[in-house]
Amino acid sequence: MNILPANMRFGAGQPIKRLEDQRLLTGKGQFIDDKPEDGALWLHVLRSPHAHARVTSIDVKTATEMPGVEAVYTGADLIADNIGTLPTLAVFQRPDGSPMTVPPRRLLAHEIVRFAGEPVAAVVATSRVAAQTATEAISVEYDVLPSVVDPVAAIKPGAPVVWPDAPDNIVAAMNYGDAAAVEAAFAKAAHVVSLDLVSQRLVPSAMEPRSSIAEIEKKSGRLILHVQSQTPGSTRDVLAEAVLKRPKESVRVLVGDIGGGFGQKTNLYPEDGLVAYAAVKLERKVRWRGDRTDEFVGGTHGRDLTSSGEFALDAKGRVLAYRVRSIGGTGAYMSGAANIIPLVLGPFVQSGVYDLPLVHYEVKSVMTNTAPVGAYRGAGRPEGVFIVERLMDAAARQIGMDPRTIRKVNYIKPGQLPYTNAVGQVYDSGSFAHMLDRAAKLADWDGFAARKKAAKKKGLLYGRGLTSYIEWTGGRAHTEKVSLHATAEGRIVLHSGTQAMGQGLQTTYTQMLAESLGVAMDSIDIVQGDTDLATGFGSVGSRSLFVGGTALAVSSNDLIAKAREKASHMLEASIEDIEYGNGWLTVAGTDRRVGLFEVAKNEQGARLSVDSEGEVDGPSWPNGAHICEVEIDPETGVTRVVQYTTVDDVGVAVNPMLVAGQVHGGVAQGIGQALYEGVSYDPEGQLLTATYQDYCIPRADDIPSIDVTLDESVLCRTNPLGAKGCGESGAIGGPPCVANGVMDALSDLGIKTLTTPLTPMKVWQAVREAHSAAK
Repeated sequence: MNILPANMRFGAGQPIKRLEDQRLLTGKGQFIDDKPEDGALWLHVLRSPHAHARVTSIDVKTATEMPGVEAVYTGADLIADNIGTLPTLAVFQRPDGSPMTVPPRRLLAHEIVRFAGEPVAAVVATSRVAAQTATEAISVEYDVLPSVVDPVAAIKPGAPVVWPDAPDNIVAAMNYGDAAAVEAAFAKAAHVVSLDLVSQRLVPSAMEPRSSIAEIEKKSGRLILHVQSQTPGSTRDVLAEAVLKRPKESVRVLVGDIGGGFGQKTNLYPEDGLVAYAAVKLERKVRWRGDRTDEFVGGTHGRDLTSSGEFALDAKGRVLAYRVRSIGGTGAYMSGAANIIPLVLGPFVQSGVYDLPLVHYEVKSVMTNTAPVGAYRGAGRPEGVFIVERLMDAAARQIGMDPRTIRKVNYIKPGQLPYTNAVGQVYDSGSFAHMLDRAAKLADWDGFAARKKAAKKKGLLYGRGLTSYIEWTGGRAHTEKVSLHATAEGRIVLHSGTQAMGQGLQTTYTQMLAESLGVAMDSIDIVQGDTDLATGFGSVGSRSLFVGGTALAVSSNDLIAKAREKASHMLEASIEDIEYGNGWLTVAGTDRRVGLFEVAKNEQGARLSVDSEGEVDGPSWPNGAHICEVEIDPETGVTRVVQYTTVDDVGVAVNPMLVAGQVHGGVAQGIGQALYEGVSYDPEGQLLTATYQDYCIPRADDIPSIDVTLDESVLCRTNPLGAKGCGESGAIGGPPCVANGVMDALSDLGIKTLTTPLTPMKVWQAVREAHSAAK
């Protein structure tokens, strides 16, 4: 971990308004679709209508002859040109110990399709309409094969096989803990609590659908890809080395504004590879823009974890053992993180903020004939926390304990920190009971009974949900590189490999540089999304501030050190006598000084530059407590979240307003997961929720006022800023909090378990059945 001077700790916590907003809200954003056409060709993709089929023939003759068509490509064409496949992290083993094996993810299917929506052919034409019209003229003959869409059904004997090399459809499996010791603890437990739980498959709903443009730079002959990517560096490397099989230096990736990422935009997609291939092949600029339905059927989905969880408890509510068996759906092909999400990231936090002495986790990742599953805000951690938090509330209800009390009995105590959990992850800091006590007070815990009584008079069911969450952040990449420049024109320019997509990084980074260098905020430029200027790990796993910000702080310190050295020569003084402050370098005790930007004038290129690397000791562990109250109309099954309170431990909040905004957004998505959203395929693999007419997301009037309190009393110990990643926290604490609230309300009728999403139909049916059973 880098050690920084005291003035680099950024503890001011100023709620500076977002610098990005003026530009974005006045139509001056630089999104891909804002780029002029400049004679670009358009690419359109023909997708498979079948979830599983052999491609027996493709006739493109008619399409090729249509007006405006420049080229038509099939999977065979790409194989003939030695175009590679999209890679995945193939480091896991199957249950028998053999290496995992997965079908190759080609840009265009060849000989077989494995999900409805898989690209089969691509047309490049002079207009988007011409390309789309020509794809409709392509004739494809299919031999339809049996398909399987449910991961649980996929591992049963006789299920259709997605990939012959894995006849049981199991990609890989992981086991954690001591099965025998856990079984012995269950045998002698005073209480056993079990739940069958589903973190259903979700569709990421970024404001901006995916799009990309590829062109050949005339002077250099290099390929330039304009794309929405949270990880520009790895996008470049995968495109160059894995797909096109050319030196990565021959490719430049440029990323402008992104209308939301949420983890979905971390991978190179087939469409991105296709526009690059076509641009190289035709030596023309080629662009593609996805419709919303392209996102539903062809983008990666999130979650899709089915679990059975069990607690063995003693008479006082202490958890003696914890057992979870999970099946994670990967879809038909592996996105980059498809297996690491259920096999590793979920188990990292599956024990939550609790000191659980014995665990046994069994996890399998399973293929189905559905769209691939990838990262989505939280990526495994929402699923893991959902299991333990739902069990905590169920255990409290079964034993007859206050849900706060049972949590406090099992919390990791401050004296146990740093704490190594059951899968070897080290929590560096936290004060979990303190967060809960603050949240309970702010939520008016003691006034709940009166509010419940008032709701009952109106014929409503009323419940309260509680969650104590923790999140692993960092993306398993604990270093980040930046370059920082002071120019003769009076500008400070930062080049960073992290990537803005709505978090407000321009604002936060500008704040940090203004504070550390003592210069005006309007003199600072933040440049991201250009692999010629910076190639860091990117922005995933809530790492941008605590890893990328550390690199920024190091670069600021390095720039000052270099400026002092240069100024010592200019002022003919010892470097030890040079003091820096507010853009000036002064000989201590004198009025002799030189400005930072004047120093830059004497440098090559008229800029003073440093290349720096920030390093943190490990992940950060943001955590907190969420409390909500819900009301349910038993006549319609409609649930309303009427109150939502959070206390979030984020360490040092450089900009509290931006952090609160991140929590708000995450909670909104958490409410969506708990109550509204859910992907549905029919048995033949047809996506039934392919538009927002069928896939419900929360609207503004479905979200209550969210009371967010940031607690900065416990600093992170793994990075010099003391900050903890915060971008995914709301999406981790939100789903179990709301689900617990609904189940608390329904418990009055004896309803013990329902799976999310807790839709009006599902709730109404449960209420109806409960009333019938009571008669």
